[in-house]
Amino acid sequence: MRILLVEDEPDLNGLIVKKLQLEHYTVDSCFNGLDGLEYFQMADYDAVILDIMIPGLSGLELLKKIRKQGKRTPVLLLTARDSIEDRVTGLDAGADDYLVKPFDFNELLARIRVMLRRSSGNISNTFELGDLIVNCDTRLVTRKQKNIQLSSKEFSILEYLIRNAGIVLSREKISQHIWNYEYEGESNLVDVYIRYLRKKIDEDHSEKLIHTVRGAGYVLRAENQNNR
Repeated sequence: MRILLVEDEPDLNGLIVKKLQLEHYTVDSCFNGLDGLEYFQMADYDAVILDIMIPGLSGLELLKKIRKQGKRTPVLLLTARDSIEDRVTGLDAGADDYLVKPFDFNELLARIRVMLRRSSGNISNTFELGDLIVNCDTRLVTRKQKNIQLSSKEFSILEYLIRNAGIVLSREKISQHIWNYEYEGESNLVDVYIRYLRKKIDEDHSEKLIHTVRGAGYVLRAENQNNR
């Protein structure tokens, strides 16, 4: 899952990035609203963490621009202000949640998980497709009740596929979703990881779940889809 962080305090910015990366999120970060808007327009994010008091373009102004573009990306506002009026203003501007500084990082992570559940329309972060079960909170993957060990990037790609089960995802879309702007690697890396996933997810099963759509990309699909 790819997250955009816009926070102008360098120490806090760096700390949040490290905490999110430890939880296996892909993170882009910047320090002002103008850069935040540029980042947002160049990539699809699963969530945005946005400080209200940032230079260039305030967090509320950035949020309003995002919503005016029709983007429904979940946004969590960070602020040092604790008044009800400030919370109402942020929520009315289109924020999904609100966290007051200083905060506990466990609470921040929990609120991100809640936003992601809401945006996917699921009551939990567990997805089922045929006999494949993916728990995005515990990162546990099973097929026919057999545990499947995945690397961090393998899991990230599988999570993206199962959250979009039945939808054809291009290689570019998968790449943009899994790697941030700092990554400089091989152009065929998505294909490499799909091969790894096929070996672990599909190789020993008659029903294949990972499909190639020639000229378009990849799709996770079962004959009897049953997502929840």
